[in-house]
Amino acid sequence: METTLSTFIDNFNFLMFLLFALMYSYQVVYMFVAFKAKWKNKLGIQNGYTNKYAVIIAARNEELVIGQLIKSIKNQKYPKEMIDVFVVADNCTDNTAQVAREAGAIVRERFNKVQIGKGYALDHMIKVIESEYASKQYDGYFVFDADNLLDENYIREMNKTFNQGYRVITSYRNSKNYDQNWISAGYALWFLHEAEYLNLPRMVLNSSCAISGTGFLVHTDLIKANGGWIHHLLTEDIEFSVSQILKGEKFGYCRSALLYDEQPVTFNQSWHQRLRWAKGFYQVFAKFGRDLIGNIFRGKRNRFSCYDMTMTIMPAMLVSCISILVNGLFYLAGFFDLFGGKEIIHLTAMAMLKSIGWYYVILFIIGFITTLTEWRKIHCSAWKKIAYTLTFPLFMFTYIPISVVALFKDVEWKPIAHTVVKSLDDVR
Repeated sequence: METTLSTFIDNFNFLMFLLFALMYSYQVVYMFVAFKAKWKNKLGIQNGYTNKYAVIIAARNEELVIGQLIKSIKNQKYPKEMIDVFVVADNCTDNTAQVAREAGAIVRERFNKVQIGKGYALDHMIKVIESEYASKQYDGYFVFDADNLLDENYIREMNKTFNQGYRVITSYRNSKNYDQNWISAGYALWFLHEAEYLNLPRMVLNSSCAISGTGFLVHTDLIKANGGWIHHLLTEDIEFSVSQILKGEKFGYCRSALLYDEQPVTFNQSWHQRLRWAKGFYQVFAKFGRDLIGNIFRGKRNRFSCYDMTMTIMPAMLVSCISILVNGLFYLAGFFDLFGGKEIIHLTAMAMLKSIGWYYVILFIIGFITTLTEWRKIHCSAWKKIAYTLTFPLFMFTYIPISVVALFKDVEWKPIAHTVVKSLDDVR
């Protein structure tokens, strides 16, 4: 009996690992495509028509950081008359609106305790622009968070990709506080990986990229066709991405447009933010999962992109939860002296440790490769870069309990305080 159970536990965990590896094996191909594109600079393009842009910043109690963002926008190497900055001070109780006005932005204050979240704030400002500034005839909308900073060539580089015909474009996302601790570094390293080893190969392979919260550009025609910003789930960025990909839209990626943002540094902040992300992924899957999976097999457009988005929003969490559930049941059976008692506890624990070891190795390789290739763009000491490569898998492992809790807990949008006040010179 003991031998049979031991074999079952080992086989089950191996099959879970194999299933996980098969679902994400295409991302190994992505890495080789990214290597080739990075060394050959395949995405190098020439400048073209100068478009007119509205920059929208949704801010809630961001008086400490918003001035630096607006300054970095005003200092762009792009015609000043072709950029207008709009700030929606959303349910603010500080001096965000005043600081933004003094920095040169067009500001509107919004107070709504029912419709809470970034999506509602974006839609409010888009409606203001359409009604009060229609004569400006903007070609596209940039969307940033108040804690961001832009490289001085950001808009110029995004404009090049916009002129290729992409109606949604995302950018290279770096961090203002990579070196603060293992939590901020975990976030930053993932965003660097997402930019160069997910979005870059998607771009090269003519698949669709995806936006990630901030640092993106949307064509005005697309916003008008949608009737404004209509996405209000907990992860409105992924909701927007999936809904547009299902319609056949292909998002672009501009790796030469560099953006810096601030990452959480306490586990409590990180837990609540990623709990919202996990819950939001479940919401998006519940809303679009059937259409995504159907389009993989029956769709005429973006079939692979739909598979890619399906892998992005659901399976890793689901596989992890199933594995934990089954192993947990055997562990409890051993605890209550069933099926061999302590021996089952030992077998289950060893099987789980073996699986964790394999996952750690995979995540370490991902973090190591990303750190190595982005070394010069990661702004911290060499020893910290190496140390945070080792802690990166641990940061990713914390998604497992977060994903489990998100299945059962009601989650609401909550702002995260941004306190890292840096100029562009400080982060380069």
